Amino acid sequence: MNFITDSLNDYCQYHTSPQSELLAKIYRDTHAYNLNPRMVSGHLQGRLLAMLSKMIRPKCILEIGTFTGYSAICLAEGLDEQGKIITIDINEELESRVREYFILTGQVAKFDFRIGNALSIIPTLSGPFDLVWIDADKKNYSHYFDLVIDKIPSGGFMLADNVLWGGKVLEKMKDKDTVAIQQFNEKIRSDERVENIMLPIRDGILLIRKF
Repeated sequence: MNFITDSLNDYCQYHTSPQSELLAKIYRDTHAYNLNPRMVSGHLQGRLLAMLSKMIRPKCILEIGTFTGYSAICLAEGLDEQGKIITIDINEELESRVREYFILTGQVAKFDFRIGNALSIIPTLSGPFDLVWIDADKKNYSHYFDLVIDKIPSGGFMLADNVLWGGKVLEKMKDKDTVAIQQFNEKIRSDERVENIMLPIRDGILLIRKF
């Protein structure tokens, strides 16, 4: 998923603040115990999420797609002192391990971890969300956007992962996930309620700001 050489990627990571011991453990555990470890954010992307969150200082974050909790913990670093992050995942098999990681942060009260279908859960949430991170099933990216855009205040931010989809967005032969990502990218580009920039970091991150 890297679009630069491994050596340049290593150079970038070397010149990036280190991840915590807990995050390093989660990264190792994810690669040891999960079938799709590439889904974990990792060092470089994780530090970017943490930095953006620290810049925004959100009171409430919504994360769609928890996986093993790495990105949630990174995003939580920038929360307002009384802030919280609501993170949703459909995979109940990972729940106990992820909850243990949240406990190990020493700030478990900041994490509102919900297991279930985000399409059903999001309408029950009132918001407002100062920052939203989308990193779940690609076919529903556009649906997630529609569900959360009115829960984001003016000046609020949304981030979407995997918007380059391994470079497949440029291919002529397209699977359903690729088409969904292309449609989402075009949807954001033409939406007059937001401004956006696509960052070629890892598998592509779309940074969106609501007017």
